[in-house]
Amino acid sequence: MKENTPRQLSSICVYCGSSKGVDPVYEATAIRLGQILAEQNIRLIYGGGSVGLMGLVAAATLDAGGSVTGIIPRFLEEREVMLKSVDDLIVTENMHERKMLMFQRSDAFIALPGGIGTLEEVVEMMTWAQLGQHRKPVLLANTNRFWSPLLELLNHMRAQGFIRPETEVPYLVADSIEDAIPKLEKACLECPEASPSAIPVERM
Repeated sequence: MKENTPRQLSSICVYCGSSKGVDPVYEATAIRLGQILAEQNIRLIYGGGSVGLMGLVAAATLDAGGSVTGIIPRFLEEREVMLKSVDDLIVTENMHERKMLMFQRSDAFIALPGGIGTLEEVVEMMTWAQLGQHRKPVLLANTNRFWSPLLELLNHMRAQGFIRPETEVPYLVADSIEDAIPKLEKACLECPEASPSAIPVERM
């Protein structure tokens, strides 16, 4: 397995849907990301379920010999069918505790396609970075141009003066899942002590 980079990228939080979506490319992308995480010796931090894309990325990571931490609130144990085979499983009392633990245990964040929960989670990490609360890179895996409407909205916010240069929102975009880890590693190497606004913003 590959050694970690000088600024260790040892764990990545993956936000994604509890459904698989209608296009098989989403399923293939989740599986491939799990394989890549295992190959790169990067621990997966995720929502703890066994269904949808979240179950696929976790199972693929484990099948490839990788490490997985699942963090799930107690009330979702049955709805998202908690994956008990992960090597590190944490059951929280509520969503707030779950999200804070996912943040604390991760060096970076990837958002695969998903629903309103996925959108809320990744936008929260972008907001925290915008407000100076962390320097961890956030990447949108733009599989099948899934996140393009969000990128268009962000550009619209800039054009209308609601995202200003001094309050830029830091994020990365990868159209291919194969490019995700290299982009996160590059961001970590280039900005180990930089302010969040110095993290590259990739506009579509």
